[in-house]
Amino acid sequence: MANLYLIDRPFAESALGLLKQDADAEVVLIQDGVYLGNGASLGKAKRVYAVKRDVERRGLGQFVGSSVKLIDYPELVDILFANKVLNFA
Repeated sequence: MANLYLIDRPFAESALGLLKQDADAEVVLIQDGVYLGNGASLGKAKRVYAVKRDVERRGLGQFVGSSVKLIDYPELVDILFANKVLNFA
């Protein structure tokens, strides 16, 4: 079971500081957290997801990095139940 960082932009700085120390981490970008979807500041996260609806609402589809997997809400629920969640939203 990995640590899952649920990240929204207002608390992203705190999350990113901890993320740098967690090589097994998985990340889900939600709401304004999807602005971090270029992946540059996400350290060595094992997997990075972004909620597709949040990406689309902000018109960021073309800016999301190829290493970020877009997910819908049912997939988000599955990921939440499969990991230990650290909430930064």
